[in-house]
Amino acid sequence: MSGASTKPGVLNGFEETVKDFWVSRPRRPHSGRKLAGVAAAIGRRYGIDPVVVRIAFVVTTIFGGFGVPFYLLGWLFLPGESDEVSGFEGLIGRGRSSVSPAFAVVLMVLTVLCAGGSISGSWFDGGGLISCALIATALYLLHRSRGHENRPAPVAARASYPAFTGNGAFTMTDTAEAPPPVRGWDPLAADPAGWDLPDAPPAPDPRPTPPPAYQAPQRRRRSKVGSATFALAVLTAGGAVLAGLNGATWFDAQHIVGLVLGVTGIGLVAGAFAGGGRGLIGLAVPLAIVGMVLTTSPFKNFDVRGGVGDLDPTPQSVAELKPLYQHAAGDIRLDLTRMPAGAPYSTTVSNGAGDSTVIVPETADVTFECSTGAGNASCFGRESDGVDQDALTGTDNGADGAGGQKITLKVTNSVGNVEVRRG
Repeated sequence: MSGASTKPGVLNGFEETVKDFWVSRPRRPHSGRKLAGVAAAIGRRYGIDPVVVRIAFVVTTIFGGFGVPFYLLGWLFLPGESDEVSGFEGLIGRGRSSVSPAFAVVLMVLTVLCAGGSISGSWFDGGGLISCALIATALYLLHRSRGHENRPAPVAARASYPAFTGNGAFTMTDTAEAPPPVRGWDPLAADPAGWDLPDAPPAPDPRPTPPPAYQAPQRRRRSKVGSATFALAVLTAGGAVLAGLNGATWFDAQHIVGLVLGVTGIGLVAGAFAGGGRGLIGLAVPLAIVGMVLTTSPFKNFDVRGGVGDLDPTPQSVAELKPLYQHAAGDIRLDLTRMPAGAPYSTTVSNGAGDSTVIVPETADVTFECSTGAGNASCFGRESDGVDQDALTGTDNGADGAGGQKITLKVTNSVGNVEVRRG
């Protein structure tokens, strides 16, 4: 790879930038790679830390899932350091590549499958398309600002040389006699061996090289990208939590983490341009882990509304009965045994993490729906246990049969046990 920094003509538009990127696209190095060298190639080409590029791949994989397809595309379309062309171009016969045609076909199939899965199966709504747009935009802006730096030198194609056959028809050696050397004209007609010339003076001793002068290390200017991104991420998380607490159902735990992770990813990209923001890696990695945990079935309906702590309501009238008892974390124990008989009523219990227990009158006719993402659900003798089990639904009229107080009840937990019983 050439380290020349001679800046070419200014790129005037989108089409010219894309064409110049393709001509001078990064080359996957032999050293410094972890897998195929895609992150190392992008980092060296545009003068950014390959660790930042790898973190960006991880973030976009979690935030939408497009990091893996993009890495496979880089493996397929970025040539190796000593290759004439990329693996895809080698597949269609454009030149020599270290990626075999069979492996290039495998990469194409994996890219199509991963890209389809990231767009259709993203845990963050629209995350696949968003992460694809972020990657494309970041790469475009990188080439617009740093495309003139570290432009790779083209690899010359292998030349084919004709075999040397010599003078004979069946020999591989040259049997021709070399012509005698041509003698130059000597005006003195004297034998050079008889000349007596003075010896050359001895060469002076080389002067010792003075030690280099000590230079104090320059203190690296601290970038404000990390601090600004962290502050923006905190504001985003706080605003999203407040919106969720005020009834905006879209702002659940998964979407809040996704938003903060997206802000962090943008900060990493901005840091790649400004030369800072590496501290954001310590924020992005835990967020990515939390995002993966929240995508599992027990947490997919986790709600941050309702606060934390234990609830123990015992309503004694329809006016005191709430239509929804909601909590983010803690135990809920709802006692309906003191409710007076009369018109039918209904209520819902929703808990994020904790146990939920509802006690109904002995003679009530209860239509129920009980479910939990992870834990045990027990409703009038019917039970389910495990992760992401089907909801228990039905009607229980009690020991006296139909004719009692009609109650419609729905109890849902993300994590924890659910119990509905008579008392």
